[in-house]
Amino acid sequence: MPFMPVKFTLQKRVKLAQGLWMLYWFSVIVGILLFSLGIFFKVELRKRSEMMDNNESHLVPNLLILVGLLACGVNAFGGKVCHDSLDPMKFPKWKPMLKTYLLLCCGFNVLLLLTAVFCFLMQFAMYLTLAEGLKNSIKFYKDTDTPGRCFMKRTLDMTQIEFRCCGNNNFRDWFEVQWISNRYLDMSNDAVRDRVLSNVEGKYLMDSVPFSCCNPGSPRPCIQHHLTNNSAHYDYDHRIEELNIWTRGCHEALFSYFSGMMSSIGVFIIFTIVLEAVDMAGLKYLCTSLETMEDPENPECESEGYLLEKGVKETFKDVFAKLKTLGKSNQVEEGGDTEGAAT
Repeated sequence: MPFMPVKFTLQKRVKLAQGLWMLYWFSVIVGILLFSLGIFFKVELRKRSEMMDNNESHLVPNLLILVGLLACGVNAFGGKVCHDSLDPMKFPKWKPMLKTYLLLCCGFNVLLLLTAVFCFLMQFAMYLTLAEGLKNSIKFYKDTDTPGRCFMKRTLDMTQIEFRCCGNNNFRDWFEVQWISNRYLDMSNDAVRDRVLSNVEGKYLMDSVPFSCCNPGSPRPCIQHHLTNNSAHYDYDHRIEELNIWTRGCHEALFSYFSGMMSSIGVFIIFTIVLEAVDMAGLKYLCTSLETMEDPENPECESEGYLLEKGVKETFKDVFAKLKTLGKSNQVEEGGDTEGAAT
C-alpha cells in the first residue's frame, strides 16, 4: 500500500505544478542568498585574518559557496520539470531522469545538513584562533617598520573602533606589552631610560592604552594614560569611576560577531533543508499523480499521488535487501578475480 496517498484531479495537479514552480524558483533565490553569505563570510575572514594569525578556516564559507551554486542548479532544474509537467509533449523526456534527480536532491540535503553542523562546530575553533591571534596582534602593534606587520597597528585600531573593544580580554592587556615603538622613545630622557632598565625584558611598559580604546560617548575627555593612577587626574578614582574607554575585550566582541553570524547561517541552512524537503515531496506527488492517471490521453481523469510506493517499513526492507545483494555481488566478483589470478 502506498505511503500517504492523495487523490488528484486536473485542477489539483495544475495548482500543485504552479505552486511547486514558484517554490522551486524561491529556492533558487535562497541558493543565491547562500552563495552571497559564503562570499560575505569569506571576505570578513580575510579582513580579520591578521588578527587570527592567518590560521582561520575557510571550510564553512567554501561550503556555503558550493551549496549555494548547487541549490541554484538543482532548483532551476526542478522548476523546469514542474513547468513542463502538464505538457504531454514535454514531460516524457524528463521522466527517466526524475528518480536520479530525487536521489541527487537527497544527497544535496545531506550536504546542507553537514554544512549546518560545521557552522555550529567550527565556532570552537574560531574561539581558539581569535584568542591566539589577538594576543599576537597586540604584541606586534608597535612593529610598523617590520615587513608583514606594517598594517597591524591600523588593523587593530580600526577593529577596536568598529567593535567598541579594547585589548584581547580587556584594556589591561595593553599594560603587559610595549605598544610604542622604540623609534618614538627618547632614550636620552632619564625617565624613559629608567622605565626600560627597570623591566626585566627591557620593555617600555606603562598603564596606558591606544587612542582607539577611547569611548567617544563619554562626557569626560578620554583618559588613555595613567589609567590606574588616581593622582594623575582631577576627581578620578579608577576603582569606582566608569572608565571612558571600552571595557569589553576584542576577543569577546569578535567571537560574538562571528559566532552570531555562523549560528544565523546554520539556522538559515536548516530552513533551506526544510524547503528542499517540501520541494522533493511536492515533486514526488506531482510525478506519481501523472504516472497513475487512469487514462493518460484524458487530462481531466483522476489519479493518485504518493510519497512512497510501499509503506516506510517495506521500503527500508527493500533498500537493505538491495544493499545486501550489492555486497554479496562484490564479494563474488573479488573471489572470481582471485581464482583467475591463481590459475
